[in-house]
Amino acid sequence: MEPTPTETGQQGGQMRPVLEFLSPDLLHRILDEAYLLLGTRGVTTRSAPALELAADHGLAVDRDRGQVRMAEETVHRCVKSAPSRIELYSRPGEMAMALAGVRPHFNPGSAAISVLDPGATQPREPLLADCVGLAQVTAVLPYLSAQSTGVVPTDVPREHADWSRLLAALLYCEKPVVTGTFRHGSLAVMRELLLAVRGTDAALRERPLAVVDCCPSPPLRWGDHIIQDVLDAARWGIPVEFVSMPAMGSVGPVTMAGSLIQHTAETLSGVVFSQLAAPGAPVIYGGSPSVFDMRHGTTPMGAIESIMVMCAHAQIGRRLGLPTHGYLGLSDSKVVDAQAGAETSLGAVLGALSGVNNMSGPGMLELESCFSLPKLVLDNDLCGIALRAAQGIPTSGDHVPSGVVFDELLTEGHLLASEHTLRHCREHFYPQMLDRDRRDNWAKRGSQDAAKRAAARVREILESGSHALPEPEIRRELVRIARAVWGDHPLPALPGIT
Repeated sequence: MEPTPTETGQQGGQMRPVLEFLSPDLLHRILDEAYLLLGTRGVTTRSAPALELAADHGLAVDRDRGQVRMAEETVHRCVKSAPSRIELYSRPGEMAMALAGVRPHFNPGSAAISVLDPGATQPREPLLADCVGLAQVTAVLPYLSAQSTGVVPTDVPREHADWSRLLAALLYCEKPVVTGTFRHGSLAVMRELLLAVRGTDAALRERPLAVVDCCPSPPLRWGDHIIQDVLDAARWGIPVEFVSMPAMGSVGPVTMAGSLIQHTAETLSGVVFSQLAAPGAPVIYGGSPSVFDMRHGTTPMGAIESIMVMCAHAQIGRRLGLPTHGYLGLSDSKVVDAQAGAETSLGAVLGALSGVNNMSGPGMLELESCFSLPKLVLDNDLCGIALRAAQGIPTSGDHVPSGVVFDELLTEGHLLASEHTLRHCREHFYPQMLDRDRRDNWAKRGSQDAAKRAAARVREILESGSHALPEPEIRRELVRIARAVWGDHPLPALPGIT
């Protein structure tokens, strides 16, 4: 069965299971504490445009300290002005994702600073070719609704890395893109690339093709270039996904409730800046909070507390009427092994049952820093399983069979050829990579474990030579922009591009 996400908790008599970690009282208490934190301590930034914008709208601004305090009434007004539903469209312009309610979707995690090749145990630095490979593999994975600029290439000048990985995504995969920047000025070039695909500003606003991740710096700070991205994206109508990252016990309170207060305040401050810049600007209530492992000094994303807090912050975002996001479906393992499968499946299933709209993480290893294409291929099945669980148990029509079906069962001794079986058997989920066959058939195919099967599938995809390239006129415009920005540097070779 091809799982299709649901937008509400119940459809056609079918109960869609929704997992909630916060009681109504605790949720309201977290919100109240976050409002108090924003109103008394506020957030800090050295961005002159952000401080000017806040002052122009009557917020309490201390320019010497770079502090902006936000009254609860202002926060409420800004949250109310943001849309409760965001639709993302493919490169050809077809609706690919509806972010609203408890409707879950998955996309690859980002942005990795290393790559683990199939069969390897040691990672290497990413190349632009890895951005191309990620796009090509993501294009054929049915349970990933979007792609991402999931690795940071090191073979291009740093000032070109942000837009270069977006260029690869737009060229080699039709799915919408979750992206972001590490350098000031990158977003303007990235917008040019998006406009090359859509044609006009109005078309890009009407059918958004990309989401831009914007991360506050814990605790309660906004870097200059990130807050500028928030303001620019709002004015350009590009959806922004806020990714607050409190680490429990390090740059955030050690308790989960305390971390949620900080996450809520940081995310709401982003909503305020966005809506002050352009009321109605599309924003996503996202995040990547984590527990801080006191034994190793690390921030494990596969930890159960990290998963719980991400599911909980999505519950808060949904309560505020905003689309939601979380880093779920990834692992802290260093290789594609049992730990990778366990942590990934736990996060994916709990996130889908919690109704997180946009989950980033498949393909990621090693504390959100390493990307593996074989893991991405395996994770596609785990995402499909999670989406299937989120559908719940169908009850419409003859899903609850009558006695006639049992009469046939008792008469024949089985229902293999039953019309009822033939009508519904394809509703079950059939994984592409997980092995369910008999041992003798498995042995005939080489007795491969999951990691080896996934590595073989990656090679098959990449060696197929198929490229989902855009129309020639769009391709020419993308390449023209790239060459203009590169200047005297030679544009790296890209498959299928002359």
